[in-house]
Amino acid sequence: MSAVILVLGSCNDFLDRYPYDENSSESMFKSATLAESVVIGAYSNIMYDYNSTDRGVLNWDSFASILDPSESIVNLNYNFMFGTLQPNNSMFSQYWKRLYEGVNRANDVINNIHKVPNMSDDIKARRKAECIFLRAYHYYRLNALWRGVPLYTENLAPTEYTKQRSSEEDIWKFIIQSCTECIECAQLPEKISATSADYGRITKGAAYTLRGKAYLWMKDYEAAEADFKAVEACGYKLFNGNYADLFLESNEKCDEMIFSVVMVEEDGNGNAFSNNYGNYCTTGYGKYQHYLNVNFIDSFEEKSGKPFNWEEYLPDYNSMDSKARMAYFLRDGMTETEKAAMTSAGADLNVYQDSGNEARVEKAYANRDPRLAAIAITPYSKYVGGASGSAATYTSRYPYRDWQTPSLDLRYGNNAYMLYPIRKFVTKGREYTNIGYNPVDVPIFRYADVLLCLAESLNEQGKWEEALTYINKVRIRAGVTPINGSGYLGTPVSDSEGLRPKIRNEKKWELACEEQVYLEELRWGTWSADKFKAGNGLQNVWGEPVYRYIWGGNAYHMWAIPQAEVEKAGLKQNEYWY
Repeated sequence: MSAVILVLGSCNDFLDRYPYDENSSESMFKSATLAESVVIGAYSNIMYDYNSTDRGVLNWDSFASILDPSESIVNLNYNFMFGTLQPNNSMFSQYWKRLYEGVNRANDVINNIHKVPNMSDDIKARRKAECIFLRAYHYYRLNALWRGVPLYTENLAPTEYTKQRSSEEDIWKFIIQSCTECIECAQLPEKISATSADYGRITKGAAYTLRGKAYLWMKDYEAAEADFKAVEACGYKLFNGNYADLFLESNEKCDEMIFSVVMVEEDGNGNAFSNNYGNYCTTGYGKYQHYLNVNFIDSFEEKSGKPFNWEEYLPDYNSMDSKARMAYFLRDGMTETEKAAMTSAGADLNVYQDSGNEARVEKAYANRDPRLAAIAITPYSKYVGGASGSAATYTSRYPYRDWQTPSLDLRYGNNAYMLYPIRKFVTKGREYTNIGYNPVDVPIFRYADVLLCLAESLNEQGKWEEALTYINKVRIRAGVTPINGSGYLGTPVSDSEGLRPKIRNEKKWELACEEQVYLEELRWGTWSADKFKAGNGLQNVWGEPVYRYIWGGNAYHMWAIPQAEVEKAGLKQNEYWY
């Protein structure tokens, strides 16, 4: 049997998607070079969610309340949103198989690395610890989705995967035990320097973070607090700069990043978010598969912490019919033909201003939490694209005319609507020219998330005043007034009940488009209420629906065990999936 010999390259290509032969265990642990390639194979499984332009790869934030799939893909990949999902849907089997593939790859190393003849004991111990973490990370995701799964710590023949499900609690305990092994491994570093060739590998900081998150699921808030505080002691801290700049290639290895998927500007090895989130004007023509949810956008506060209210900018907005409100978002200087079309569509042109309409709506976004402008392309804001072959500045306008000169209107999937395209992670101008991929790393764990998890763990113990110090660190970095601080115009906080929704909102604003929020909403128990609130779905910016979500019932709180696993191994199906 032949084997591909792979070695670590520069620190920029550590997590490349190297080939992996699942049948090569006996031969691959006969030399250090071959064994290292198996370790890389264990790491590479994580890239699946971040480097694929395949429309069949799901985006976890589009399951959450913060994003909506485009109307062109929602019926193909997200029928979860319309109450029509069946337990034999390929989504369940696809992710079950992929996450267990990650478990199997890690098990291969854990159970065989000791056999390598020309590898030092220190390196063996470190690689084993790395793969113990990777196995735990895959079980973390399995357990969050299915709430109890079969536990395998060694690889078996295909016909022998017949274990019954361990309980949800037992899987959390296994994850905690695994992270403890990593933390106790003397060879595993607390943190890895950005200049090190090992950058991208697992650290104790990552293990503390994952263990803390498992404790949050178990509601052991005291233990979670200790772990999240330990992350800072490992040397991690908030990026000292503008929030938007945090997601530039120049800052991708800053001290805020605890564990990232390392990307390079190559097909299959780069960050596909730019392609999948991007618009038609993005270099390579983005696929505009996901848009920011209108309710999520409206949740962003003013910089002072004051809740946003449309009526402070647009008179009678809240009482108007959603179609009538369209008039507030129309471009200056519409033609008579455009005015007739907008009137026919329901716009109340009595509130339209032929000159100044654009400036009026821009003011509604100008003084908001700066993270909003970093995440979203809002009406009449600018975006520098490069699809034409050179950098050009486009403006999000409605009604749409043309993306080419002289109009230079922002074009995305269907400009019959005015939506909220994504700005975060999307290539600007011609800074990257690979059609599908850019080299910006994708964070899985970063320190701002740890601070908000720490705030949550403290708040749930009743220590809301201490929790405030940590949430406010994140707000101050974002450019928003601290809660209860001088000049704060939001609702003052005086107890844990009052702080809880603020912590949850802060996490959504901070982590949007990083594929973290769905699992958090499942853990909080807020997902169904937030995602399927009355009238929610993909909407025009003025609230008129493109499509609406339909709640499919309590079964949706947990994923269905794949039908093939139920039939093959007799696994007990999750409640309501029959």
